[in-house]
Amino acid sequence: MLDVITIGAATRDVFVVSKAFMLIPLPELGGNFAECVALGSKIDVDDLVLTTGGGATNAATTFSRLGFRTALVSRVGTDGNGVAVLDELQKEKINCGFVKKIKNGKTAYSTLLTAMNGERTALVYRGVSSGFSESDIPIKMHAAWLYITSLGGSIPALLRAARMAKTQHMAIAFNPGNGEIKAGLRALDPVLRQVNILLLNLEEAQQLTGVQTTDVRELSVKLLRPGMTLLITDGANGSHAFDGTGHWKCGTRAVRSVSRTGAGDAFGSGFVAARLRGYDIADALRVGTLNAENVIGHVGAKAGILSAWPSKKALGAISVIQNA
Repeated sequence: MLDVITIGAATRDVFVVSKAFMLIPLPELGGNFAECVALGSKIDVDDLVLTTGGGATNAATTFSRLGFRTALVSRVGTDGNGVAVLDELQKEKINCGFVKKIKNGKTAYSTLLTAMNGERTALVYRGVSSGFSESDIPIKMHAAWLYITSLGGSIPALLRAARMAKTQHMAIAFNPGNGEIKAGLRALDPVLRQVNILLLNLEEAQQLTGVQTTDVRELSVKLLRPGMTLLITDGANGSHAFDGTGHWKCGTRAVRSVSRTGAGDAFGSGFVAARLRGYDIADALRVGTLNAENVIGHVGAKAGILSAWPSKKALGAISVIQNA
């Protein structure tokens, strides 16, 4: 029997890193930045990294490296990019028996324009990963946990995955993507009522609730369901966990960021992996944080994923305050 099955996108990623990418503030957009280059110019690239990504494959890599029997449900094309994705997954000892290969389809592809401070702009071609349907979700899968990431906004596929997990007595972790967030809280509610762990960043929590506040307690009231642990991440400001009775605030070590791609996947999968191993919420937050911090220290969403459990000393370096 498997320990974890992850569901979601699998992509071929290319990271383009250059000092020439200029960050220009846009005060009219709430202090966000534009990433710019001179039109018509030739740009020198300082680093080029070819790798693979997608929330489901990134999470699966965490689980497999930390010793769990892991499988992936996803969609790839029969093109060279699909072959590259499957080759890397197999090297990570991830079971790809549930991956659907779409004949003549094009695998999802992302070009990530990465500035020297680690921020990036992603040019995303969704390819066959945007076509999730109910038929892509196997009727029977046996594992302790089902870790659901973005299904391209397909609510029918999401509902089928949740129903399948319930009938097979699997716990569910859910890290929704943009498509699921846009569907809204009402559409997601039947799934959320079955979810054991829900992972969102602060902006996603605001979008899903329709409440533009940085008060995570206020957001948690609208998002928590019975039996759920809610995680809300806030970049360098740390993360929060709520379970209906307690609130945990986890700090960070303010490590230098090379690329932030995959940090959310690393945090969520690290947390779930730690809970699977029997860690309490505080130490699970620490494991997720260490996994994310290691990922942002590398270019690519998988390069820095932990391959061994953190030591007590490493865990102790992360501050967690309960009922903050």
